[in-house]
Amino acid sequence: MRLIVDTSIWSLVLRRRSATMPKEAEQLKSILTNYNIIMLGSIRQELLSGIKSTKQFEKLRSYLRSFPDLSIDSKVYELAAEYYNICRSKGVQGSNTDFLICAASVVSDSCIFTSDKDFKKYSKYLPIKLLTNTVS
Repeated sequence: MRLIVDTSIWSLVLRRRSATMPKEAEQLKSILTNYNIIMLGSIRQELLSGIKSTKQFEKLRSYLRSFPDLSIDSKVYELAAEYYNICRSKGVQGSNTDFLICAASVVSDSCIFTSDKDFKKYSKYLPIKLLTNTVS
């Protein structure tokens, strides 16, 4: 199964330092061996932005390169705009990146793994599949 991992999850795993590992980080560890992870360029950009150390930037960039980018064409961007309009008409706001993730997931028949609660709202109106919690 293909899976798009949202920035919110990657950030919990890769950029935050804490004594305890969040449940999403534990879940991602098991997912990496059981799913075909695909990357979106916008997620890659968000993860790499704001890193002050060149060494850390290069290390993270190298790690993320092991996840192939999903090729996104105009139809995906158009679908993202359509999804934005659908949700907005229902009173649900979201970012352009969120709707691009939704559109990319539908076009590529992928699930979305996120800790962003907005995706649950989008799923009421869009045909997206969200990964359910597999770690208790």
